[in-house]
Amino acid sequence: MSVVKINAIHVPEGSGSELESRFAARKHSVDGAPGFEGFQLLRPVSGDARYFVVTTWADEQSFQDWSANGAAAAHAGPPAGHGAGAGPGASADPGAEAPRRPVATGADLLEFEVVEL
Repeated sequence: MSVVKINAIHVPEGSGSELESRFAARKHSVDGAPGFEGFQLLRPVSGDARYFVVTTWADEQSFQDWSANGAAAAHAGPPAGHGAGAGPGASADPGAEAPRRPVATGADLLEFEVVEL
């Protein structure tokens, strides 16, 4: 039975474009995970100010395996060559990536099973 995981991300006003840019830079990072079926990033337009990250998995175990083994890579900084540039906290090494502050101020994980009708 497929499962859906929705990460409801609290994003301060004016920070949505930065969140979207970060997701765009990593949009295929989960594609090869066993049991992964789909991904959507939903931008709020009314009724709620949170962004929703919706993923669908073949089963709960596939999600748990990815959470334990692949999630860190998917949530890493930008891939090589996509650095944030110099700024506060930047390394003295010009080739090093500057650490980035989180965009979100919090998140809630919503979990569902797909009902086969």
